[in-house]
Amino acid sequence: MRAWDLPTRVFHWTLVLLVLSAYLSFRFSERLGDPTLFWHRLNGYAILILVVWRLGWGFWGSSTSRFSGFIKWPHRAAGYGLRLAQGRAPHYLGHNPLGAYMILALLAVLSAQGMLGLLAEEHNQTTWGPLYFLIPEERRAAVTGWHGRLFYYGLLVLVGLHILVNVLYTFIRKDPLIPAMITGRKPAANGAEGYADADEATLRPRPLMAALLWLAASAAIVLGLIKAFGGKLIY
Repeated sequence: MRAWDLPTRVFHWTLVLLVLSAYLSFRFSERLGDPTLFWHRLNGYAILILVVWRLGWGFWGSSTSRFSGFIKWPHRAAGYGLRLAQGRAPHYLGHNPLGAYMILALLAVLSAQGMLGLLAEEHNQTTWGPLYFLIPEERRAAVTGWHGRLFYYGLLVLVGLHILVNVLYTFIRKDPLIPAMITGRKPAANGAEGYADADEATLRPRPLMAALLWLAASAAIVLGLIKAFGGKLIY
């Protein structure tokens, strides 16, 4: 059964690679001969562009990618969690009600992480985010500290939990979440009830073209706003 469109899957795995690359390009910047964190900065821009892209795709993407298709009221998510603990939770073609809030949390933390990076004064105190001058000098150290802490105690915790839950769902609940995000497909649901949200995803017309156009617009939004606030993108 069709579960995820190609743009959503490419977004997911590209974001994984960018977050890993952002960490490595910061952690090993000196060994890489990049004391000005040029590659780290590019990774940050790319992550912010992808977050903006995903927010837009959540409104006009394919059915399983739309926020309206998977975000439920908190009491619905709590009810799903209770049924999951009891072993009676239904299967979902897309995100389940609890998984939806994980996606929102990841997007929120990535957004905050990226925006803090725009304002941060980096580790060698000779490299700054493009908008560092927008905050008073006495607050830059605090912003930089939050940029690091949010990564280690926010993003990494959420990513670890996300991976753990996906592995448990795949091997214990026999819900192939990880393979589906690679192939875009899930097997037909067992039982008469089928999937709780939809039998099959409905793709929007020409999804790849729409995704590329919105990606270009997302890049223009992110980079344009940085320039509009007086930031220097490359230095």
